[in-house]
Amino acid sequence: MNASAIREILKITQRPDVISFAGGLPAPELFPIEEVRAATNAVLDRAGAAALQYSTTEGHPPLREWIGAQAGIPASNVQIVTGSQQGLDLLGKVLLDEGDTVLVEAPTYLGALQSFQPYLPRYVQLPTDDGGIDVDALEEVLKRERAKLLYAVPNFQNPTGRTLSAERRQRLVELTAQYGVLVIEDDPYGQLRFSGEAAPSLYELGLQLHGDPDRNHVVYSSSFSKTLAPGLRDAWVQAAAPIIAKLIQAKQGSDLHTPTLNQMIMAELVHDVLPRQIERVRRAYGERAQHMLRAMQAHFPAGVEHTTPQGGMFLWLTLPGGVNTEALLPRAVERQVAYVPGRPFYALGGGENTMRLSYSNATPAQIDTGIRALGGLLQEALTA
Repeated sequence: MNASAIREILKITQRPDVISFAGGLPAPELFPIEEVRAATNAVLDRAGAAALQYSTTEGHPPLREWIGAQAGIPASNVQIVTGSQQGLDLLGKVLLDEGDTVLVEAPTYLGALQSFQPYLPRYVQLPTDDGGIDVDALEEVLKRERAKLLYAVPNFQNPTGRTLSAERRQRLVELTAQYGVLVIEDDPYGQLRFSGEAAPSLYELGLQLHGDPDRNHVVYSSSFSKTLAPGLRDAWVQAAAPIIAKLIQAKQGSDLHTPTLNQMIMAELVHDVLPRQIERVRRAYGERAQHMLRAMQAHFPAGVEHTTPQGGMFLWLTLPGGVNTEALLPRAVERQVAYVPGRPFYALGGGENTMRLSYSNATPAQIDTGIRALGGLLQEALTA
């Protein structure tokens, strides 16, 4: 087990004078504080002591039923977890044996690598481009590798902000079904689309293919952290019944259950507050993403490539090969701006000339100041 590279970087950038594009933090000024307060009072008035008592490992029934209804599946195929990070850890615990082959995007979400690593898998990286995973390359890998599972973030990927195209989604689901590979679809950002056309989830395509949630080879993970409030730590996993049964056992050994009060509050919020909140967050993040893209166009030197996200919280920079973004980070912090170097997002190394920027938790003024400072630093690095 290793410390999270992002968490360690965030310690460096907690100075109040540093503009941080590093952490993938939702904007706190958008949190529905009054609505959460009202929901908490309503839950305590109605449920009383039951809201503060131990609960079932599977999760609060009304919340599971609501989630299941959105996906068109029974509540029995839904497991509530304490943040999607716990869901990834529990999935690794119940699915992976030492030496199992796990297919991951290059780059991929660092937190998933951190969750799976204690179970000692063998990683195979899948090449990606602006359309997401290269499914032709995936097919070649599947022909030669006996893979246990594939982990992917198809919507507004962390770290790149890219979205897997609809055509590639269909082929990915079909290929993994053909070769008997389980898919973990991590989708914390899917509701945060601010441009472009939505595509069906891998889970939906798997359900269409198999016609039965208990035969679906796609496991779906999502969270309320990016849409409502990360501090409540309410998330869930949708999966076939045998996987849910094992997740229940693993969670019993981990934390018994997700906090009862938090789940009851969330069940109160999902009907009316959540739809309004999603629209509010979408609009704000779309404006901030466009502001950052305009600032980059104005201040970044030629030769710096970037992704253009259609939603979510991140975009990705690729610099000319000679620039090492980890080595550059201390100089950026000296100029009161921070980012996350790209190398930790690669399971097998690489990406030394890449970085992740988050626009979700920055004001327009901070974006202007921070991107101007970062652009000056990149200009110096490219001409050194």
